[in-house]
Amino acid sequence: MNAIITVVGADKVGIIARVSAFLAERNINIEDISQTILSGNFVMMMAVDLSKSGGDLEAVKAELSALGASLGVSISLMHEKVFQAMHRI
Repeated sequence: MNAIITVVGADKVGIIARVSAFLAERNINIEDISQTILSGNFVMMMAVDLSKSGGDLEAVKAELSALGASLGVSISLMHEKVFQAMHRI
């Protein structure tokens, strides 16, 4: 199962490291990643593969949200098909 993770918030040291470690601990593979700083805000988008994680999507979403709160950023996860449908032109 593929999903899209977005991370948005004030830039600070360690955001990529903490999110990447979270994913690695749950056997979630990062397939593609893009990040930039826009007007002082950290913005990252990741395409991930959850097929080997064995976890529940809703549980991972909740854990990522909690991680984001601890980092002072907003982290969201949505199924790839939902993301594609939302951004179809």
